[in-house]
Amino acid sequence: MPEAGNLFGGDGRYPPIAEHGMIGDLRTVALVDTKGTIDWYCSPRFDAPSVFGSILDADRGGSFELGVDVPCTTKQFYFPDTNVLITRFFAADGVGEIQDFMPIPEDAREADRHRLIRRIICVRGALPFRARVAPRFGYGAEPHTLRLEDDRAIFTSPSLGLALTATVPIEQDGQDVRARFELQEGETAVFALDRDVESLVSRDCPIAEAEEEFTATVAYWRRWLSGSRYRGRWREMVHRSALTLKLLTYAPTGGIVAAPTTSLPERIGGERNWDYRYVWIRDAAFCVYALLRLGFTEEAESFMGFLSEHVTLSDDSPTGPLQIMYRIDGGREIPERELGHLEGYQGSAPVRVGNAAADQLQLDIYGALIDSIYLYDKWAQPISSDRWDELCLLVDWVCANWDQPDEGVWETRGGRHDYVYSRLMCWVSIERAMRMAARRGLPADIPRWRHARDEIYRQIMRRGWSPALGAFAQHLDGDLLDASVLMMPLAKFVSPTDPKWLSTLDTLGRVLVSDSLVYRYDIQASPDGLTGPEGTFSICSFWYVEALARAGRVEEARLAFEKMLTYANHVGLYAEEIGHTGEQLGNFPQAFTHLALISAAFNLDHALG
Repeated sequence: MPEAGNLFGGDGRYPPIAEHGMIGDLRTVALVDTKGTIDWYCSPRFDAPSVFGSILDADRGGSFELGVDVPCTTKQFYFPDTNVLITRFFAADGVGEIQDFMPIPEDAREADRHRLIRRIICVRGALPFRARVAPRFGYGAEPHTLRLEDDRAIFTSPSLGLALTATVPIEQDGQDVRARFELQEGETAVFALDRDVESLVSRDCPIAEAEEEFTATVAYWRRWLSGSRYRGRWREMVHRSALTLKLLTYAPTGGIVAAPTTSLPERIGGERNWDYRYVWIRDAAFCVYALLRLGFTEEAESFMGFLSEHVTLSDDSPTGPLQIMYRIDGGREIPERELGHLEGYQGSAPVRVGNAAADQLQLDIYGALIDSIYLYDKWAQPISSDRWDELCLLVDWVCANWDQPDEGVWETRGGRHDYVYSRLMCWVSIERAMRMAARRGLPADIPRWRHARDEIYRQIMRRGWSPALGAFAQHLDGDLLDASVLMMPLAKFVSPTDPKWLSTLDTLGRVLVSDSLVYRYDIQASPDGLTGPEGTFSICSFWYVEALARAGRVEEARLAFEKMLTYANHVGLYAEEIGHTGEQLGNFPQAFTHLALISAAFNLDHALG
């Protein structure tokens, strides 16, 4: 259990990435570390500039610190079946806890408040507490003013205002607010942070109202989770992953972000630091698949709404009718820039906002998207005639453009190549569209589609297979491995017991797998335009589990899955990668990892019977 240490600085300026839980209101999220500090929070939405960003710069980023004012140990957990986070403090004179949550009101106007409630309870004995609220607007670059009005503090910057109310005395300390107070057993204190805008009436948050908001928030999450049809062996982890994916949904549009953070490093001190607070077509489509598997059709319907209402197909873009990612409001412009005034997590510069990969050509997105539409049409409700016409345009474009190099699923910055995975997912896009047309009798240019589908299949089998490796390769005519080919049997391109596939699975196991953890590729043998190594990629590790299960190696798959579960953090969350000693790396939590966990658990359950 972590020691509380010095609440306001000193050693240990950056908690491990995994030492966080997440709360949110389906518009934005906050990360709370195991000492009770909020060190990441953007308002009013996922991709807005940070207000609390000390996870990227302990000195300039800003934070909301809250905890016991004596030596203690802490533990953190989620209130069962919810996204309400509890941090508990164990001291010599008592036990206290913080209940952190963001209400999800039905009234859209109240949703603009983005209320963040921190409810402190002394559950045993008597304890002293202290708090420090230190927002740093605009990623720590924007000045702000502060004024106190009774029990309210108003922080105002040129772009955003926040109002803090408290049920204990607060005092100004420069640009910050501090509080010290003591609670006896059974006593409660409340801090509430609201967005301060003219269209909203100012609200206090007394103890009774905080209790009501807590009850309503718990009820919301339990009501949502009750829609799950999963009854398998790993219900707790699967449901935590589902709750996490739901938190990454932007309710106003139905977009799903890849992760709620930016620039958490894939290697400490390295340059692989990216902004993931956008809607990747691939990631969101895979999320739809995972949630549909569990019986959540509303999220799939909302994402279809995002596509139809906010994503316009481009007729003249050199990267195709779809962009690989969009802003959460559907915007296409995501310019990448570096924030040189921030030191980065543990000095891992640069800190980036925006993402230049938005301009890349990644052909695999068409397969991911059309596969999710196929499943939505099959498991939820039939798509409309207008959506079918749009889908046909996409498939026709794929038929004309599949045979070209691209940047690939891993968004490498070392030039375009003929990636086998990109060809595979082009095949998926056409094959799934053909299934839909046949099943529903929809109009389609089937002869053209069939010709392109079969050409892709023959090319992969002829040029994607490496006799030297005894495996399907990363590139056409290449001899390098890539874990993305694990999708071949998952996408039903090849039989999971085909001799070529079984040979591929064995080769991947020898070269890219380390105690159930899977590297994406060998960076030294396959330069990607960036320097330095990276950790194992967790989505690939869960793909490996699923491929083993489908190949009939069920006991091996189950052991690999159970090992992967040990790399989750204390509340069941995963970042993008796992480092050499088991530490979590990259943006956190990562939708890719959680959706792959759901799929692996579902298919492993089925294989085990």
